[in-house]
Amino acid sequence: MMEPLEVLFEVGGLPTTDLPDELAELYGGSIGFREPALYSNFVSTIDGVVAIPSVPRSNALIADGSDGDRFVMGLLRAFADAVLIGAGTLASSPKGTWLPEKVFPPAKDAFAELRRRLGRRERPEIAVLTGHGSVAPEHPLFASGAVVLTSDAGATRLEGVLPEASTILTLGEETVIDPQLAVEALLERGHGTILCEAGPHTHGDLLASALVDELFLTVSPLLAGDRGHMSRYGLAEAADLMLPGVRGQLLSVRRHEDHVFLRYDLAGGLGSNADAAG
Repeated sequence: MMEPLEVLFEVGGLPTTDLPDELAELYGGSIGFREPALYSNFVSTIDGVVAIPSVPRSNALIADGSDGDRFVMGLLRAFADAVLIGAGTLASSPKGTWLPEKVFPPAKDAFAELRRRLGRRERPEIAVLTGHGSVAPEHPLFASGAVVLTSDAGATRLEGVLPEASTILTLGEETVIDPQLAVEALLERGHGTILCEAGPHTHGDLLASALVDELFLTVSPLLAGDRGHMSRYGLAEAADLMLPGVRGQLLSVRRHEDHVFLRYDLAGGLGSNADAAG
């Protein structure tokens, strides 16, 4: 088993959960969320690169083999009612499951126990966002069951093609899907905690719509550099977040070997939207 994360900083009063002892030891304390919540998780290089389009599964390369990163990813998945990904993320992980135990097998039993304590179903529902329905029906995720959030045209394209275990939800005529509609569809399915593991373009859309409550960012010790236009992606692509800007409040800092784990509270998010609606 890996060495626990070292807590360098954490603000007081954060939500906590009765974690299984193994998870509390590895994380260096407790963790919890105020619901509803949409939180995102990324790993980046020192110079802010989260994806390299020319490299398959570049996030694994960027993570630099970190056990700590894999553990935090598994822990965040274990909390989630739903994990939201995009068509690009799906295509780049042809065997991906987005399940907690797959990314960090040593904590499989502890992740399952956490979900029982939280009253979650056995596994999070994986939601795939694709405006055009451009997904490979043979991807094993669909055989095990997933929900596809798409347009009318995307639904027509996928009808009768996806395995019966998966569900298609139509979000209207527009093939450029309003992220608000996607999130509302997941909330309507009873998902109070949504983890975004989508790519930087979908993440940028969510941030620009003020839908992200918290950002978990692992900073790896690598530098990626730049090979020119579109050769490297940051965590909010094609989204102009200035001005007035999206500002994060630092909630915690942890360390594992040469990796740093940051947690930010972001302005906006589902909680503030709910407060405004109320």
